[in-house]
Amino acid sequence: MNTPNVSVKNAKPAPSPGGYPLIGVLPLVWNDPLQFFLNAAKGYGDVVRLEFGLRTFYLVSGPESIKYVLQDNNRNYGKGYDQAKPLLGEGLVTSEGKFWLRQRRLVSPVFHRSEIETYTAYMTQATEEMLESWDQAATIGEPLDIADEMMHLTQTIILRTMFSTDIGDQAAEIGEAFDITLHFLNQTLFSPVDWFRHLPTPSNLRNQRALRFLDNFVYKLIDERRQSGEDKGDLLSQLLLARDEDTGAVMDDKQIRDEVMTIFLAGHETTANALAWTWYLLSHNPKVEHRLVEEIDTQLSGRPPQMEDLSKLELSDRVFQEALRLYPPAWMFARTAIEEDEVGGYHIPAGERLIISPYVTHRLPYLWDRPEAFDPDRFLPERSQDRPRFAYFPFGGGPRLCIGNHFATVEAKLVIARVLQRYRLELVPGYQVEAKPIATLQPKPGVLMNIKKRMYM
Repeated sequence: MNTPNVSVKNAKPAPSPGGYPLIGVLPLVWNDPLQFFLNAAKGYGDVVRLEFGLRTFYLVSGPESIKYVLQDNNRNYGKGYDQAKPLLGEGLVTSEGKFWLRQRRLVSPVFHRSEIETYTAYMTQATEEMLESWDQAATIGEPLDIADEMMHLTQTIILRTMFSTDIGDQAAEIGEAFDITLHFLNQTLFSPVDWFRHLPTPSNLRNQRALRFLDNFVYKLIDERRQSGEDKGDLLSQLLLARDEDTGAVMDDKQIRDEVMTIFLAGHETTANALAWTWYLLSHNPKVEHRLVEEIDTQLSGRPPQMEDLSKLELSDRVFQEALRLYPPAWMFARTAIEEDEVGGYHIPAGERLIISPYVTHRLPYLWDRPEAFDPDRFLPERSQDRPRFAYFPFGGGPRLCIGNHFATVEAKLVIARVLQRYRLELVPGYQVEAKPIATLQPKPGVLMNIKKRMYM
């Protein structure tokens, strides 16, 4: 571990908005966590102490302080995701120390650029199938929930890249099971106590049933692949064949299960939400959408996009970056101080939890001009050069930068380009969408849109 700041003993306590007796700020967090955390950062500064009943949390929102926690002194800050371990086990998101480093080395080749290029065929094929299924809805003027469509699409893509297969009727069950576990995870993250999740409440029992269903599904696929011994060149085969360079060790079924769960969740849930928010934002900003369609038509001339085209789609890249700024799917994550430290001039006691929220930092007025506005051109080089590194971090940062960030970006840009070549998406007039912070930032109740065929395809 890096040596903590020498002035830590003399560091001042972080400011706090106070709260109610015994329960602190919990009612405010439960009522509207996004607005509460944003207001706390705006009103009290880059480090804010928050009393969550019997627990104390520190909201860290300043870029330099975030850089210190995630990068400069990252060894002093554990992930603090014990609540997620029933779902994700000891996967890359939750594991720590030497074990995490070993797993990172084993899994990294799966997300190498050359491997991602081989997965683009799955991405484009699944997108084509989705667009074909839209034909009737476009013809009769039936609106579609684009959030559901994106979830189904990214689920199809990750299942094909991971298992070289579709799951047919099980897709809905898997989606429902993940929703149940994510809702439960969100409840536990902001709970003032841990013991309640062990009680036989209806919520706990639903969560346990969902976990059993997901476990049975994943272990069955692992067992079938081990029995066949077939190398299908997909993510599952690569995980089964991965060997530690130093010891030659391979992953057992439990560890493969944990990485599969982690990749499956990160590989479809977050990207689907990011795409849904992208369509929502474009519908509200037709001038940007018009420029985007012009770029796609000019660069692709109607042919399906390929990996080599993505570098030419510069506005597409900025549009997706801006969607991730306003609505980062991983809207918050936590760290736990191993030893006491000083962050941003404030004392952080050992054992306390830190909340870091891209959603909050991405909307701070002193970092972003018109922070609530959709302005992809804020990511032009000339407007980005003086921006602090951790003013924008939708994929995290430091050694634990999201391993699948390139996979997600490639997938999203391919989908955006191909959809806009064939359809125009318009939010149903009067339809209200709310950002709902579950474990990921979801558009609720969905994104209901009319889809219209483009004349030029």
